[in-house]
Amino acid sequence: MKVLIAEDDFHTREGLADVIRSEGYEVVTASCGKSAIRMFELSRPDCVCLDIMMPEKSGYEVCRMIRESSPNLPILLISAKSEEVDRLVGFELGADDFISKPFSVREVVARIRAVTRRCFQMSVEPPAPFQMGEVEILPAELRARRDGETIELSLRDVQILELLYRRQGQPVDRQTLFRHAWGEEYIPSSRTLDQHVSQLRKRIERDPKAPELIQTVHGVGYRYEQTSDTQQPSD
Repeated sequence: MKVLIAEDDFHTREGLADVIRSEGYEVVTASCGKSAIRMFELSRPDCVCLDIMMPEKSGYEVCRMIRESSPNLPILLISAKSEEVDRLVGFELGADDFISKPFSVREVVARIRAVTRRCFQMSVEPPAPFQMGEVEILPAELRARRDGETIELSLRDVQILELLYRRQGQPVDRQTLFRHAWGEEYIPSSRTLDQHVSQLRKRIERDPKAPELIQTVHGVGYRYEQTSDTQQPSD
């Protein structure tokens, strides 16, 4: 999924971009209202985050223009303006959600995940669940379940698990994992991948120190080894 962030403050814009990229999304940015419209037309994002107070055109204006051409596109307004009337104006113009500054990283991630779930649910063919050992992966919900417990996942988590599942029994090298979950333009770093896998194991493995779902293949990458009671992958 591609997210457009329109924010005139450089540090806020790049900070948001880094957070959203870390979740596995492609990000394009704009520093003013006119640039936001241009980037929207060029990149056709799946979600838009708009600051209200921008030069050239306000976030309200950009929201209205985008909504006219894309009635179902998720739009989040991000602003220091937190009065009820500002929220009402945003919602009347078609915004789906409103985040007030200062905001926490966890809040932004949670709201982006919620938007992603809505996008998947609106898809003609939402991604199908699959089983890895005792864990059921629910890509459309960005969640997993085990023994009745719900485990929150990022889009990148799902991409890694999906690739390992589809190639179960085979070692998947680091470069392939990077291309699939980070994109072609990302400069690979084994440390980045290993740290991400380590955090993912803490959430989905019963014993992260003795992983069963994401096994390390030394010198190569990672592998998921199916057991007799796990579901076969389907292409």
